[in-house]
Amino acid sequence: MAQVKSAAFKKASTRALHDQGIQHALNHVMNHFTEARASAIAADYSDESWDAMRTRAAAIKAHTIGNLDYYLDLADRSIRRNGGHVHFADDAADATRIVIDIAKRHDVKRAIKSKSMVSEEMGLNDALKRAGIDPVETDLGEYIIQLAGETPFHIIAPAMHKTREEVSDLFHDWLKSAPTSDIARLCSIAREALRKHFETAEMGITGANFVVAETGTVVIVTNEGNGRMVTSTPRVHVAICGMEKVLPAIEDLPVFLRLLPRSATGQRTTSYTSFISGPRGPSDEDGPEEFHLIFVDNGRLNLLKDEVLREALSCIRCGACLNHCPVYRKVGGHAYGWVYSGPIGAVVTGPMTGMKQAADLPFASTLCGACRDVCPVKIDLPKLLLHLRHRLAEGTGSGERAGTWMERLYIRRWHDAVKTRAALDRSTRLGRLLQKPLVRRGKVRSLPLPVISGWTKDRDFPALAPKSFGEIWRDGLGPAREPE
Repeated sequence: MAQVKSAAFKKASTRALHDQGIQHALNHVMNHFTEARASAIAADYSDESWDAMRTRAAAIKAHTIGNLDYYLDLADRSIRRNGGHVHFADDAADATRIVIDIAKRHDVKRAIKSKSMVSEEMGLNDALKRAGIDPVETDLGEYIIQLAGETPFHIIAPAMHKTREEVSDLFHDWLKSAPTSDIARLCSIAREALRKHFETAEMGITGANFVVAETGTVVIVTNEGNGRMVTSTPRVHVAICGMEKVLPAIEDLPVFLRLLPRSATGQRTTSYTSFISGPRGPSDEDGPEEFHLIFVDNGRLNLLKDEVLREALSCIRCGACLNHCPVYRKVGGHAYGWVYSGPIGAVVTGPMTGMKQAADLPFASTLCGACRDVCPVKIDLPKLLLHLRHRLAEGTGSGERAGTWMERLYIRRWHDAVKTRAALDRSTRLGRLLQKPLVRRGKVRSLPLPVISGWTKDRDFPALAPKSFGEIWRDGLGPAREPE
């Protein structure tokens, strides 16, 4: 599995806040995404009709997740009926082993890849290299970060943090091209470099946006022609997806094909929507000789078992929650330390990789609700984040409690201090006394004690007022009393 660095979220986000290049990219691209989404929706739908479509999609996903075993079995039978092969992988290592076994059986030396977030989870590229297989990303953004040796910065725009000059330098170093800042020329350089890989690769590897259980159809939504090439040119096509990507019937698909592009990139429809139902038939001009679909668990069962968190499995990976999240818009994707970032990443990373190492992520949210408002399948992300905070605070699972003994001590003392009006008054009087050496011009510039010192690390803390509102009210703001 890809290395998980979520435990370093605080340090990584601090670095991102001080990186002017990242800040410029976030400000520019995030505004483009949010404005394009709003325009695309307003052009075709009223608020009521758009909300109704989201409600329908949420109901379809909830039904599917609630009956996942049935629809996975149906998808298995449908794909096998179409001449394909289906595999179920418990974790990233199991899925990687399946891919490499298929590749070795067909003497694969080079595999071309269309964008797949699940393959990122698996750390598949590194595993293929160790097995003597050359993996080549063909999505432009993924190709750029592969050359850079980095992970995706954003679900939809993996290389959005790279400037055209940085891309030019990468192409100069790896492809020996002349430096240029012309975007069209950079695209042409990548296209020329990738063409030979399309012609010679023996295996194509893709993700899957949806899998229709009824027909055994894998649906891939892209904006670049590479997806078509990856699925039709090599002898073998391997599609890898999370087990939650299944949909019941072909009639359920149109609503998602309307929601996904508008929510992701602000388009009415993407440039390419590919439907793959198996290997090439006798009358087909192109297509793979062999087709495999790998359904991957890799921690998703942990989400499914939790009656609250299973809602996160409805995610269609549009990235809208990232684009509207005030935290993501300041720290970017790499700070989250794993494949998924933003609000959805803060929810799924812990249950999928281990709550301890992702303990900071559920707190990387203002709980403003913007992510819930824009989610095309109405996932209540703030509710899920609060649920995870509760789990981390109370330790409801084995080894989940992330708070230190000192934090728990402070919380108990806080509870004692505010549980009654009299206790609060006593605590306030004591606080006013203790703050006197620290107050300058009505502000506490620095708190000296561990844990609470974080409140003043990046901002001043307002001093306790000389009088509470109740005291001010009693001393003159209250209703006038008749003299006795």
